[in-house]
Amino acid sequence: MAKPVIVEYQPRWADEFTEIRGRLADSFGDLASHIDHIGSTSVPGLAAKDVIDVQVSVASLEPEEPILEALAAAGMTDIVPDAWDHVPPGRAGEPDRWLKLLASPPRGERPANVHVRVAGSPNERFALLFRDFMRANDDARDAWGLFKIELAKIAPTVQDYVEVKDPATDVVMVVAERWAADIGWKPPATE
Repeated sequence: MAKPVIVEYQPRWADEFTEIRGRLADSFGDLASHIDHIGSTSVPGLAAKDVIDVQVSVASLEPEEPILEALAAAGMTDIVPDAWDHVPPGRAGEPDRWLKLLASPPRGERPANVHVRVAGSPNERFALLFRDFMRANDDARDAWGLFKIELAKIAPTVQDYVEVKDPATDVVMVVAERWAADIGWKPPATE
């Protein structure tokens, strides 16, 4: 397994998301309630792995066939059905609500991860809150970027990197939830 590589923020990430979003919007049509740029590449100024994360929100993951067809039509050929997001502590009573489909384009194309999640699910909200909190809080963004850079230096594999980053993200999200409550943040309907 490869070693993680974190790079400084690239302004081109926004344009690359727009291109991927366009393909997904064309293939999903009304099946998607919205398509959002998520993850570190969606936060101006945040260092990240050079992989565009996209969230496609749908009413349900069933039936799966139309979703798989839409992903394939958008060029997302590497599909992991029944993928699970990391479930933060205290959310153990709802693990089935953290289910998703995960897809990416074939090797050699622009690296991307397309997360298909149910609209209104906790994992959909988690991704949007993380993004919006980091966009609104420069100190948190800068500290998170430094953490990821330093972690990537010592993590021998991407899996090792993820195993440390997931619980650290849980800590960040405690602060993000407080921020959300303080400002009355609600998940945006669209980006």
